[in-house]
Amino acid sequence: MIKNLVIVESPAKAKTIEGYLGKDFIVKSSFGHVRDLPKDNNAIDIQNGFKPTYVVNADKREVISQLKKLAKEAETVWLASDEDREGEAISWHLSEALNLSEAKTRRIVFREITKNAILNAIENPRSIDTNLVNAQQARRVLDRLVGFELSPVLWKKIKTGLSAGRVQSVAVRVVVEREREIERHKAVSAYKVVAQFDAGGKRMEAELNTRFKTQAEAEDFLQRCIGAAYGIESLEKKPTKRSPAPPFTTSTLQQEASRKLSFSVAQTMTVAQRLYEAGKISYMRTDSVNLSQEAINAAAAEISRSFGENYVKTRQYKTKSKSAQEAHESIRPTDFAALQVSSDRNEQRLYDLIRKRAIASQMADAEIEKTTATISISGQPERLVATGEVIRFEGFLKVYTESTDDEELADDDVKGMLPPLTEGQALNLQRMQATERFSRPAPRYTEASLVKKLEEMGIGRPSTYAPTISTIQKRGYVEKDNREGKERAYNVLTLEKDQISAQKKTEMAGAEKAKLFPTDIAMVVTDFLVSHFESVIDYSFTAKVEEEFDEIAAGKKQWDKMLGTFYSSFHQTIETSANVERSTVSGARELGVDPISGMKLIAKLGRFGPYVQLGEEVEGTDAKPVYASLRKGQFLESITLEQALELFKLPRVVGEFEGKDMKAAIGRFGPYIQHNSKYYSLPKDLDPLLVNEPEAIALIEAKRKADAEKMIKTFPENPEVTVLNGRFGPYICVGKKNVKIPKGQEPAELTLQQCLDLAEATPDKPARGGFKKKAAPATDAPAAKKTAAKKPAAKKATGTKGTTTKKAAPKKKAE
Repeated sequence: MIKNLVIVESPAKAKTIEGYLGKDFIVKSSFGHVRDLPKDNNAIDIQNGFKPTYVVNADKREVISQLKKLAKEAETVWLASDEDREGEAISWHLSEALNLSEAKTRRIVFREITKNAILNAIENPRSIDTNLVNAQQARRVLDRLVGFELSPVLWKKIKTGLSAGRVQSVAVRVVVEREREIERHKAVSAYKVVAQFDAGGKRMEAELNTRFKTQAEAEDFLQRCIGAAYGIESLEKKPTKRSPAPPFTTSTLQQEASRKLSFSVAQTMTVAQRLYEAGKISYMRTDSVNLSQEAINAAAAEISRSFGENYVKTRQYKTKSKSAQEAHESIRPTDFAALQVSSDRNEQRLYDLIRKRAIASQMADAEIEKTTATISISGQPERLVATGEVIRFEGFLKVYTESTDDEELADDDVKGMLPPLTEGQALNLQRMQATERFSRPAPRYTEASLVKKLEEMGIGRPSTYAPTISTIQKRGYVEKDNREGKERAYNVLTLEKDQISAQKKTEMAGAEKAKLFPTDIAMVVTDFLVSHFESVIDYSFTAKVEEEFDEIAAGKKQWDKMLGTFYSSFHQTIETSANVERSTVSGARELGVDPISGMKLIAKLGRFGPYVQLGEEVEGTDAKPVYASLRKGQFLESITLEQALELFKLPRVVGEFEGKDMKAAIGRFGPYIQHNSKYYSLPKDLDPLLVNEPEAIALIEAKRKADAEKMIKTFPENPEVTVLNGRFGPYICVGKKNVKIPKGQEPAELTLQQCLDLAEATPDKPARGGFKKKAAPATDAPAAKKTAAKKPAAKKATGTKGTTTKKAAPKKKAE
């Protein structure tokens, strides 16, 4: 007989918790969610209050079977999934799937996996919170309804296989609108003047407090400065304080890990999950900046021990988000004194970030003295300004400095010290430069800055940020990419020794690293949704829906009524969209006329992506249009006639090698050279429109050499069998089958028969997929609950257990 069975979501979490509980406890994992809506159209009974039907996930049937056996033997079952809506739903689904009775079931929650937290949770169990379950259920049902009804509209009107989602489509819209803002931006130049002075043997720099719009204005100013005297007109010293940022929320952790560690949003959450499950940090899905008094005291003690009492200044931060639950905590270490917590490099780096941020939040302000020196120019009204700052007391800066996504702020944020200066002091001009600078468009989003934007707009919650960012990339709407900059010329005027010189220099402008770019299909789909489903992807509407989920979680709103209000108008819009002509949403643009052939050039979106079409089919003639795919970084809505005409120059014959033509072209995987029925990928520094014969020959020969080095042995009597060098060492290739070579066997000495014998003895890899197993019996959802301020005492209020949903009269269904 088992006394206590504790069920958590993950094996790692189970292992950590089992170490804290005695021999009377067995801890097992559910491996995440155990039930979901089926994929058929019996998932949601729209006409019966949006009642969902759930089935046990195919990959969880064995897990449920094992847990059922243990649960039957146990005196008490403790459901210990995470303390959020997803976690509450997992506990409810487990109670239903395992047929747990209320009498033997306990729900426990904790914000960190430490011995004290686990034992405290065991001493303070509660019942399942049906409000949280219904909030999660409302989100799941609403998102299924939107996806199920809206995606087929996109298949009919734009392209098969497309998907739409309540949050994902809004996130794509944000990226698309930023891209268009960048496309519309016209760079405006202005001249920034910087002077370098000798101040009593020390070098200092000052900037003119205005910028000139034209080169002529900048040159006129430098002319007026020839022979001028310079001096310190005024000095202003101003003490300031800088306060630390609050501890991390999910969103701010994702942003800072991106900036400081170059982590993707998904990677941050994966690594944080491991740290949480190992008991090293508190729960990582939170929008609260609150710290418990116990954590504040622990941080203060560590600061006092490490830096001294004068570095301590405890604070309690107030969360701005209306939906944040202050009972929850921000992300912090479970032990502020622990420095080394993992041998895994990424886990340790993220832990260091979390620990330093949390400790810095309870440290004294940094005390800084800012100095501003105003420099006069004899006979001229303009003034130069030099600024510097000195840190008088480091405070929290001794531990942590917050990064920024603002590129211009980051450029201007570095302020050094000024040399000793006095009012009236004469300065010796060494050089003055007027440099042409250009205005910048709004930056493209990184994964982290997109999360920040969505959070600011009230779209999504801590548990949805990472999945949303991953989904829009997996579904081909957004690409995370690096883009090379373009060379840009700029002018520099220099005044030195009373002589003015002019130079034209070049710089690389617009380079991007790990930024989010919308695809053409994202732009077409966004335009269609904005035109015909504006309410569904309206920013304020999406934020309002999130607030309604929060109200359901707080017991202030009934989930089925909220869905009913949404669905009535949404479904009507779906039916209206049936009248939209497919041709109106193709994104087609007429670019102009080819000056040579006189044929029209049109940019379109096709089944395989964006392309340009030269000419049109003319009835009664043999005239056929010619097509060319757009290149990476080109968009349907911005490609020009000239750029499109360039695409028709490919494929082009580059030259001849070994009596065969070499052709340059662009395929699915990028530009390449084709020679003698073989393909050679072009590196980034070779343009298919410009690559020449010697370069193409060098590419082919380099590839042949690499292939030769890879080849260990061939068998002329059976060309399908080869012995090759691979990434992980030598192996045998028989047709499409790769075979491992036994240890001790010399690859070069293998005979054909030995290779064939080894291939026969190696089992084929199992094919992916297979027949679907018969679905487990379906069970009902939690019963719709009337709004109540009081939490239900009994778990049975969540629904009827152990029943199979039966359908009476024909009803309208949604997947």
